[in-house]
Amino acid sequence: MTHLKTVITGTGCYIPTEIKTNSEFTFNHFYGEDHKPLNTPSANVVERFQQITGIEERRYAQPELNASDLGVIAAKIAIENAGINPETIDQLIVAQNFGNVIKHTIQTDAVPSLASRIKHELGIANPNCVAYDILFGCPGWLQGVIQADAFFKAGIAKKCLVIGTETLSRVIDLYDRDSMIFSDGAGACILEAINDNSESASGILATAVQSHCIAENQFICMGKSNFPDADPRIRYIKMKGRKVYEYALKYVPEAMKACLDKSNVHISDLKKIFIHQANEKMDEAIVKALYKLYNIDQVPADIMPMNIHKLGNSSVATIPTLLDMVQKGALPDHRLEKGDIVLFASVGAGMNINAVSYRM
Repeated sequence: MTHLKTVITGTGCYIPTEIKTNSEFTFNHFYGEDHKPLNTPSANVVERFQQITGIEERRYAQPELNASDLGVIAAKIAIENAGINPETIDQLIVAQNFGNVIKHTIQTDAVPSLASRIKHELGIANPNCVAYDILFGCPGWLQGVIQADAFFKAGIAKKCLVIGTETLSRVIDLYDRDSMIFSDGAGACILEAINDNSESASGILATAVQSHCIAENQFICMGKSNFPDADPRIRYIKMKGRKVYEYALKYVPEAMKACLDKSNVHISDLKKIFIHQANEKMDEAIVKALYKLYNIDQVPADIMPMNIHKLGNSSVATIPTLLDMVQKGALPDHRLEKGDIVLFASVGAGMNINAVSYRM
């Protein structure tokens, strides 16, 4: 009997060089959903924003780079890190939400797919390397990992490249205070199917996925600017922040626990939780609620690495970027060793939730 394990053998990320600090938003004129100016001074709005989200600054892609370009850079690093020949990749899965958005436009270019563009730029000639995009909100990269795991178990593939890339700075409404949340970036990993029947074998232990698409469907969507005289034909990313927070707090901890239960792992055995970098206070509340499900009041201080303070929320790129940074020592307070068990979890537009338990 074969014991096929889905193993992460390489990681990579690209963090754009353009830094946008919170102080730069103090000059913005913010409006509410009712298209009326906010009564609170912009400086106070920005200060309150930082207290809630933890975001101090974020990264924006250089004008000449698109989402697919960021994905190529991250992919090359992951391929080199894994030490593989890119021609041996069976599936090239790209998680994204807006395609390539040219700087200073709101036009989305998604044909051909970003995966096809990235495969082209990587110079992969093998026609059996299937390239496709996945639209799953912020949990897209993790969903790509889950799909790769399914391909391995079905005997369809042995090696996959999964990328999350996004340029959210090009679809934000600068009159909306939520615009301060979003950022750009890309993260990638190589996954390989490896036969290992040892109890301590590295690889995915279990997964959990949910979609809530009734009342929750429009919590994160596209909509017109908050500015009253804006062109109504131009759409921007919009979020009902309170609704998203309440939804995430209700369902994400349950999905995370379901994933751990499927893997026969107790929460006390977890070394790290890699959660989508959406909002510091929300992420902390989710993890606290998860521990509560185990009747544990005290959350370990070092359980949850975060990079949101300096990088913001880059959607599908947050988890793979965070993983790559920890793997390569960029967050010195967080280290991983072989045998450590970690939990990945994300939530986003759809509304979608997923979780993956993994032994390093």
